[in-house]
Amino acid sequence: MTTNEAGFVITPPARPVLPVVGMDEMFPVQRIYCIGRNYAAHAIEMGHDSDREPPFFFQKNPDNIETSGRFVYPVKSADVHHEIEMVVALKAGGSNIPVKAALDHVFGYGVGLDMTRRDLQAEAKKLGRPWEIAKAFEGSAPMGRWFPPPGPVIRMRAGWN
Repeated sequence: MTTNEAGFVITPPARPVLPVVGMDEMFPVQRIYCIGRNYAAHAIEMGHDSDREPPFFFQKNPDNIETSGRFVYPVKSADVHHEIEMVVALKAGGSNIPVKAALDHVFGYGVGLDMTRRDLQAEAKKLGRPWEIAKAFEGSAPMGRWFPPPGPVIRMRAGWN
């Protein structure tokens, strides 16, 4: 069932959107996928063996996006860190996409921050619990505008380190 087919008992929230450089139209954000432990130096800094532990994926909520340029320090946390991230906007989904066709699914690129409540993350790790409370909080995904790739795409290869 889609939102057009259903009535609602409350008004559903608007989908988060981001501006696109050189366009009047906005880009709708449906999901935010993040990669953890993909940068060796940071994995080591956080006490992990970058050669033994492969990267992993997790999600932030699109509602966590912040575009005002201001970060409101979250309550119940005394240690918040940031990591700068290259953000990739996908224009098409899929599965088992061949590497040669992967860039056909990219709309554009941007810059974002991954804000983390390190104190709450450490506590969750000790208890063997998920990190959601540390990673997915209001304003934890500050982002800028999308930049569509101009003309030919520069292909980059990234390893785990």
